[in-house]
Amino acid sequence: MDVLVAFARTGRIGPLHCGMPLTDAEDLLGRGRPHPAILMKGPDVDGYPYSWDGLQLVVTRRAVSGIWISLWPGSTAKLPDLVLPDSESFEATVLSEELVAALDTAGCEHHVNGALTFGGQSSILTRPADVCAVFSLPGRVNHVPHPDRHYLDVMHKHTA
Repeated sequence: MDVLVAFARTGRIGPLHCGMPLTDAEDLLGRGRPHPAILMKGPDVDGYPYSWDGLQLVVTRRAVSGIWISLWPGSTAKLPDLVLPDSESFEATVLSEELVAALDTAGCEHHVNGALTFGGQSSILTRPADVCAVFSLPGRVNHVPHPDRHYLDVMHKHTA
């Protein structure tokens, strides 16, 4: 939860931030797994992610233009050691009200993100970091204690 709250407050994950060169991110994280479009079209194709398990960095002009933490409610997720030190994996089941309460406790301002709140999905946008958190009702394959409540699916930040 500390990693998620820090990301929501600052838009950074440790030293990782939008605008940094991909080479600097790879120096910190090791070589990422490029999206198939990058493999097919080459490293100069924009808008596709490099992945490190549950962490994705979207790249534009060989610089980080987006940071994503992807979760799968009811499962265990992996993040690089730089992001979550001393842990190979963590519980990926985060109720929306748990994250909102943690943000409130940390004094992190957040508002409903109307563009991504519809149907069985809801979203908030943090200020001033502009990190988006998207929640949804779990699917049948998600083994969660409360199938009628919203769980965190992804947190992301993009540069303009």
